[in-house]
Amino acid sequence: MAKTSKGTLYRGQAHGQWSWVAHRITGVAIFFFLLVHVLDTALVRVSPEAYNAVMETYKNPIMGLGEAGLVAAIVYHAFNGLRIILVDFWKQGTRYQKQLLWGALALWLVVMIPFLIRHLSNVFGG
Repeated sequence: MAKTSKGTLYRGQAHGQWSWVAHRITGVAIFFFLLVHVLDTALVRVSPEAYNAVMETYKNPIMGLGEAGLVAAIVYHAFNGLRIILVDFWKQGTRYQKQLLWGALALWLVVMIPFLIRHLSNVFGG
């Protein structure tokens, strides 16, 4: 009689799995932003008036929140990428990967809190 396993094939801890998922999601989000950015910037060569019209549609609070989300994704992706490099190339990296994750998240907060205060006050306060 064959024994069946329960759960997923992933054998790491939950924090490692969620940081992996968040890294992939932020990477895909950044990729799509860059794709849209290249396309809307290229519009200036086709029609400067159309480009100006598109830029005007971006000047609203919803896009301001989207910009904050984009910066949050970029900063997380960067700090988590540095953590991954340390885990992969530092001899003690795997031993300290949980602490490195908490350090990356702490750095993310240190960068994001002042940015959000400044950015959101500009978006909503003028």
